Amino acid sequence: MIFTTQIKIHGYHLDHYGHVNNARWVELLEEARWRWLEHEIDLTAWDEVGQGLAVLSIAVNYRRPAHMHDTLDFRCHVTKLGGRSAVCRQEVYREGGDEKLLDADVTFVFIDIASGKIRPRDETTGAMLEKYHHHEGRPS
Repeated sequence: MIFTTQIKIHGYHLDHYGHVNNARWVELLEEARWRWLEHEIDLTAWDEVGQGLAVLSIAVNYRRPAHMHDTLDFRCHVTKLGGRSAVCRQEVYREGGDEKLLDADVTFVFIDIASGKIRPRDETTGAMLEKYHHHEGRPS
């Protein structure tokens, strides 16, 4: 399964050249991931058990520019799933199109919020991520 959400590009996302700035892309990717989490997980329950996520790395491939008024499809799925970490693949397309504008691999760990230490993921989180897990990065 792939989670998809749409985000419309506004003027504050753009750089001097009229396309989405590389730093703004990272913020847009984060917005899409938060929508995915909010759609699938009771984040209040996470807070109650003290579980959180911490991003370790983001590898972004900028392929084509996006411009003002574009509506973009952000697609998210899991390519690697471990007991304490996972990798989320994000791909971005113009609404209704098949030309990839950007792809990114985001590696994150599960943390104990109080201590900041890495912890194993809980069963609920594991089930949600497994639903979106595609081996070798290729959705089925």
